[in-house]
Amino acid sequence: MSGTEPHRLRYVALGDSQTEGLGDGDDIAGLRGWADRLAEELARHNPGLRYANLAVRGRLAAEVRAEQLAPALALRPDLVTVVAGVNDVLRPRFDADEVAGHIEAMFAALTADGARVATLTFPDIARVIPLARPLGSRVIDLNDRIRHAARRHGVIVAETGRHPVVADPRLWSQDRLHAGPLGHQRIAAAMAHALALPGSDDTWTHSLPAPDVPLPTGWRAAGAELRWVASHLGPWLGRRLRGHSSGDGRAPKRPHLLAMESSAGTALGEERT
Repeated sequence: MSGTEPHRLRYVALGDSQTEGLGDGDDIAGLRGWADRLAEELARHNPGLRYANLAVRGRLAAEVRAEQLAPALALRPDLVTVVAGVNDVLRPRFDADEVAGHIEAMFAALTADGARVATLTFPDIARVIPLARPLGSRVIDLNDRIRHAARRHGVIVAETGRHPVVADPRLWSQDRLHAGPLGHQRIAAAMAHALALPGSDDTWTHSLPAPDVPLPTGWRAAGAELRWVASHLGPWLGRRLRGHSSGDGRAPKRPHLLAMESSAGTALGEERT
């Protein structure tokens, strides 16, 4: 025996609230999220996997690059996921070239350092939040730029934005800005499929069974929209107008590479609705 310790796969996740895991757990019991779920799946096939999650809610693409790229490179990851840009899309001022430039700079730096990099595309926000219809063209533009940048740098893309199921409200949390547990499970399964992990397939693209209770229509639907505006959109806009972010003063939940146990619960392809 040489006494050399076997290499353990190092996975680092960069991004904002979706990668941090908002909508899947809470700040008291703890957040899980798609990146944690993906790490659990990776650990099933890579015993000893070490995982860090540098994502912080509310971060713009420029902030993800400025705050998370250097620490990620210092961890010398084998695999990195980079998901950023939605917070930029939601801002009054949006420059697709600037946002995509920050994302591509992260792709370039990480792949040049030898890491395998994966990202995803975003769903049309208007399919989830009808009031956000004017932002639909921004999402399409950003997705196209992400695809082009990914091709230039050999980055893997999980096309989570192209399938009708992403608009199913059961995949989203009550605020409709973040995936719920089932949505995070689908994103993790999409990433696993894009990475060609053993046992992964395209079932994450399949529609959910018909709901037991019909979705509201007419005045009931309008009432639900008004309640959503008061409970979620209003406070979000208020923070933006005051120049505040939900991530102010927050640090990454998992800044160091730590051992990750494989999932002992529901596998990626086994959903409970």
